[in-house]
Amino acid sequence: MSHPQNPHRPFFPFGNPFRGILPKGSSLSPRLLSLVNTFEEAVAERLRKLKPKDKEDILSLSWMKFAMELLCETHVSIKTLITELELPICDWDEKWIDVYLDNSVKLLDICIAFTSELSKLNQGNLLLQCVLHNLDSPPSKQFIGARSSLDGWRHHISLKNPRLEGCFAILDNLTGMLDLPKIKNSAKGKVLMRAMYGVKVQTVFVCSVFASAFMGSAKKLTDLQVPETYFWSEAFTDLQGLINGEVRSLFSSGRVIVLKELEEVDASIKKLYPMVQDGFDPAEGEEFKNYVSDLGKRADKLSVGLDVLTKEVDCFFQIILSGRDALLSNLRVGGNVSDLVCENNNIEEQAVR
Repeated sequence: MSHPQNPHRPFFPFGNPFRGILPKGSSLSPRLLSLVNTFEEAVAERLRKLKPKDKEDILSLSWMKFAMELLCETHVSIKTLITELELPICDWDEKWIDVYLDNSVKLLDICIAFTSELSKLNQGNLLLQCVLHNLDSPPSKQFIGARSSLDGWRHHISLKNPRLEGCFAILDNLTGMLDLPKIKNSAKGKVLMRAMYGVKVQTVFVCSVFASAFMGSAKKLTDLQVPETYFWSEAFTDLQGLINGEVRSLFSSGRVIVLKELEEVDASIKKLYPMVQDGFDPAEGEEFKNYVSDLGKRADKLSVGLDVLTKEVDCFFQIILSGRDALLSNLRVGGNVSDLVCENNNIEEQAVR
């Protein structure tokens, strides 16, 4: 239900959020207030969009793809904000630079871990194609090859990815670094750090959900407490409560596989496997064909979902990498950090679209 817009309504419902962090006697200019307002409104809107209408969509590959897409948008928007703030590199505090570079390396490592897991799942899909091919073979051979491929798929999917283990340590580290660094005598710096907080919160949340889903455990799922002074805090708290609650519910029910499309494939295999292993009566022939057909459709759906999610994770990787490269280049030449950021944004915005 829409509400009438009041143009005179203060943007921040809890007063001036900068009151405690700005130097005495200083205030943000209307331009800086407009920049931070626009940024936080956009973050809030993305978080609201990510809340699914149906809880069944949580941890579907399409929802995960959308989550990564919105995260890419937020990272592109912080680069746009840096450009609009017109912050020369000489005005950047060394702590900001160190934190940015350190965080970017950690996020690249997380992307590599996610990509490796998606690659593993895609390799499992090749085994499913072998199953379907074998079941199209002559009856004397079809069950032997199909059973071997089904066993191979089950074993392959159950393998733990060592790269994912490191994600939780990285996320713990990023969570411990969420607090805003102390900024002195720089209104633009305070705006940037406030915006960066929103970026980091959304990043930790999305990556925590992904890591838990891929690892098959909610034990290290991250719960973040966001101060109410952020315009997007209510949307985030609402989203986090829904998503984390549902993820924990899925695992507490005893399920090991929680990715929706992968679970659907596993359900088809559980129906098909006894018939492949022990054979079936001629009267069950039609049922067997239906099971094979369902497996084929679900395997195709899984393959498509993995492909689009892999592309979105790669897009996120490229955004992080280009931002890091831009900062390092400007550090070498001592120029304006917004110069190369602006150039990179043009490329990244096309990728996000």
